[in-house]
Amino acid sequence: MQFIKRNMKQKSEVIFDRNVVDFVTVAAEYCLFLEESQTKTQDEFVDTVLKILPLLYVKASLLPEVTSLSFEDPEMSVTEEVYEQMKSTLEKVLGDGDDYLDVFVEDMKYSDTPIRKCISEDLADIYQDLKNFIFVFKLGVNETMNDSLALCQEHFKEYWGQVLVNTMRALHQIKYNSIE
Repeated sequence: MQFIKRNMKQKSEVIFDRNVVDFVTVAAEYCLFLEESQTKTQDEFVDTVLKILPLLYVKASLLPEVTSLSFEDPEMSVTEEVYEQMKSTLEKVLGDGDDYLDVFVEDMKYSDTPIRKCISEDLADIYQDLKNFIFVFKLGVNETMNDSLALCQEHFKEYWGQVLVNTMRALHQIKYNSIE
């Protein structure tokens, strides 16, 4: 029993690793920026998010391997209503630059043409995962913080890491190809 308690303590201490703290900081900044995005012009928004996303990707890729300590998923704070509101706000900020064609989606193997995606939806998906993660971290319970980090890391590897990279390509297009 003592071994199990010591092992759980060591695993939960990963949440205080410098790379985790850095990731938490950047994730919180990303969420805050998106929450305040309605006050930004499209140019201001695109310029800033193109600086946050690469940093977020780097910080997520530097996280130490984390395994969940529980069999239950951590509590979620982003409701469907909050998600839809965020997506709608981002759609307004991005305007006609919101849509892009993506070839790096699972459905592409069944199609001869690229799939239409929306930057607003991609950013809202990333926001949802990061906001849920930050919410649990703010509660300050080591075991749930660890499990939230493990889940966020898993989602990064399986989903939003690729979404982030694809979205950056579309944002790059808005920023640099509209200067003509």
